[in-house]
Amino acid sequence: QIELVESGGGLVQPGGSLTLSCVASGSIADIDYMAWDRQAPGQEREMVARMYTDGRTNYADSVKARFTISRDTSKNTVNLQLNALKPEDTAVYICIALIRRTDTLLYSRYRGQGTQVTVSA
Repeated sequence: QIELVESGGGLVQPGGSLTLSCVASGSIADIDYMAWDRQAPGQEREMVARMYTDGRTNYADSVKARFTISRDTSKNTVNLQLNALKPEDTAVYICIALIRRTDTLLYSRYRGQGTQVTVSA
């Protein structure tokens, strides 16, 4: 059983900051990457940021220079620092991880329940 649990969402004014956190737990043998997607009402889900175990990162163009992803591989956690927030950043932010369980050689994609981020004056 693998579980991803997010925390840190909330209401913030435009220009403000938030930090989202996600911890993965369970029978984890290895994690290839941890990432954040977001889903806004009426819009397709998009990848916001991804970080691989070797340190490589990918960001959506819309968040580059404003958001920063970081990982603690020893604790199976990933954080997303959101700065200079805009109303269009309002969405449910979902933690994603590509994980190999201890009972298999295959990697599977897992996701958390999501945490709401609302940017509004």
